[in-house]
Amino acid sequence: MDVRGIRALLAGDRATVGTWLQLPSADVAEILARAGYDWVAADLEHGSFSRSVLPDIFRAIENGGAAPFARLPEASKTAVKAALEAGAQGLIFPMIETRRQLDGAIDYATYPGQDSWRPEGEPAGERRGVGYCRANAFGRDFDAYLNGRAPDIFLVAQIEHVRAVENLDDILSHPRLDAVMVGPYDLSGSMGLTGHFDHPDFRAAMSAVRAACRRCRARMGLHIVRPDADELAKQIADGARFVAYGIDATFLWLGAERPRPGGQA
Repeated sequence: MDVRGIRALLAGDRATVGTWLQLPSADVAEILARAGYDWVAADLEHGSFSRSVLPDIFRAIENGGAAPFARLPEASKTAVKAALEAGAQGLIFPMIETRRQLDGAIDYATYPGQDSWRPEGEPAGERRGVGYCRANAFGRDFDAYLNGRAPDIFLVAQIEHVRAVENLDDILSHPRLDAVMVGPYDLSGSMGLTGHFDHPDFRAAMSAVRAACRRCRARMGLHIVRPDADELAKQIADGARFVAYGIDATFLWLGAERPRPGGQA
C-alpha cells in the first residue's frame, strides 16, 4: 500500500493499521511489511538506526508492499530532512504540544511553494531544502518526486503530554495534518501515571482526545504496544483510525521465549 491508499482508507472512515520497527534490519522490515500492514514506521527516537541504514530499511518496506514511515527523534529540520531524503513517505512527529511546534515541523517537511493550505498573507517558516537525494533517485526522478510524492507525505503529530491534550483543538486545526497518535506511555508519564492505563485520570485524558478528534473531524490514533487483537478491535470500534500495532522486538519476545515444561527453572 502507498500513501494514497492509506488516505483512501481514511476517507472511507476505515482504520489504517501499521506497525513499529526498532531493529535496524532490512530483513525484519520486509517481514513486517509482508505481514499485511499498511505501513511500517522506523522508530528513529528509540530504535538503533543510523542515517546510512535508512535507505535500505525503506526499500525493504516498499518491497514488502507497505508504505515506509519514520517516527522522528525530534521535530527538527535535520531529523525531517534525513528521513524524507532517505525515502520516508510518512512522518510521525514526537512530543507535539502546541500548534506552533506543529507549524514548524510541517514547514520543515514542505518544499517552497507547496503550502496551499496556508492562509493568504501568513508568512512561511523555514522550508524543506531542495536537492538530489535517494528519495528522488539522486535527481533522475526529481520532477516526478517534487510534484508527485513530496506533496503527498503523510503527516502525524504524536500526543504525548497532558499539555498537548489541553492544546488539542489548536493542533488539530492545522489543515495539512493527516492524523494524531497518542503515545500512551509518555502521556501517562506526563501525568505521573506511567503505564497506569486504567487510572481514571488517564482514561479521562483519552476521552478528551477522542472528543476533540470527533469535534474537529480529525483522525485519532494510538500505539498498541503489546499485540492484542481484541484491544485492536476495541480501539477501532472506539474511533481509532491510525493505529500502530506492536513492535518488532515485542513480536520477537512473544514468539521466542524458551518454554519451561514442568515448571523447570
